[in-house]
Amino acid sequence: MREAFRCCGVSIDAVPFDQAVNDVLLARSLATGRSVHLCNAFTLSIAQRDKGFAALLNRGDLNLPDGKPVFWAGRRAGVATMDDRVYGPDLMAAVIDRGRTIELRHYLYGSTQEVLDHLQEALHRSYPGVSIVGAEASLFRPLRDHEEQELVERVGRLKPDVVWVGLGTPLQDQFVDEFRDRLPATLVAVGAAFDFLAGTKPSAPRWMKRSGLEWLYRLVHEPRRLWRRYLIGNLVFLYGLVRGGVTRDTRA
Repeated sequence: MREAFRCCGVSIDAVPFDQAVNDVLLARSLATGRSVHLCNAFTLSIAQRDKGFAALLNRGDLNLPDGKPVFWAGRRAGVATMDDRVYGPDLMAAVIDRGRTIELRHYLYGSTQEVLDHLQEALHRSYPGVSIVGAEASLFRPLRDHEEQELVERVGRLKPDVVWVGLGTPLQDQFVDEFRDRLPATLVAVGAAFDFLAGTKPSAPRWMKRSGLEWLYRLVHEPRRLWRRYLIGNLVFLYGLVRGGVTRDTRA
């Protein structure tokens, strides 16, 4: 059992960053599928309103505190095992970096072909020797039954250890939950990490990330796309904190 905390009906693993990286690196030695969710205020605001989505997250093999407010909530509940949030782009970069020594195999799923091209170029440049066995852009619609089966067969032939999924919340969380039992890989719902690591979208300054103000930076840069996510989503998250509080928990 590992220490966790429950927030907005979702149990979050209270792991330090290095342990989270090591947990994903375990994919190299496993023959079963796993789902990893990066939980921030927006993710939990959806869970607060949608009990089915909350149940989906609670089925996850690893739920990481991606958002600074989520990390603060856990610390306020008395959980001391976390050293900071587990920020999705940093997690992806660290796993790719350290995974080179064990020849970890990666598959990139989601976003656009343009972003994937930039992302692969950036990863090969920053982490020489990284093994990216495949990359596939999103169709931006639900997959049909035969397309799902073709995806399973296509990815299965390439035998990745980790499948990084960048479809946006909640689609990426639904994807890793659905395909966990169909692919023998660790599937990580990693959100905007594709854009940030590819350099196709600007990342907030480090001081804003440390202060929990990254949401404001992103809102200023993409107001039409993100205003509902941050202005309404943050209020729903805060309501969930006030209504249900944050409690200590354990996870297998």
